[in-house]
Amino acid sequence: MNLNQQLITRFYTALNKADFKTIQDCYHDDAVFFDPVFQDLNSAEVRDMWEMLCKSAKNFSVVFSEVIADKEYGTCKWIAHYAFSQTGKKVINNVKAYFKFHEGKIIEHTDHFDLWKWSRQALGLPGWILGWNEVLQKKIRKKAQDNLATFMQAKAAVTY
Repeated sequence: MNLNQQLITRFYTALNKADFKTIQDCYHDDAVFFDPVFQDLNSAEVRDMWEMLCKSAKNFSVVFSEVIADKEYGTCKWIAHYAFSQTGKKVINNVKAYFKFHEGKIIEHTDHFDLWKWSRQALGLPGWILGWNEVLQKKIRKKAQDNLATFMQAKAAVTY
């Protein structure tokens, strides 16, 4: 297993334990993140996103597989099982992750998953009916971004 495969393994092992500090340490200082919900996060935002998600996780577990990496790029598949915090509904999210590495850390991280499938599980009937629709998807993104901004503001207030 090469160093970048070890880094991916370290990341998802930590995620399974909700160990946000180890996850944060896997990212480069100039890291960026993108997925269907949390789009275009900078390094501080992605670190706080994982902290927020780890701290709010209920009945959470991760299984990862097919870890492939070379000196610059990597991928893996991972499946998250959890209860969505806003509804309590059980979610099984199948994700394909793509990474770019720099200086032994993750500098670019993109997760791909089906937002409509996620919304059907997490939101129930509204997700089934409207989860494919860009209007509901924008609402999901806005709520997630607002939650992250609130989390970051609360964290900053404690720090100062």
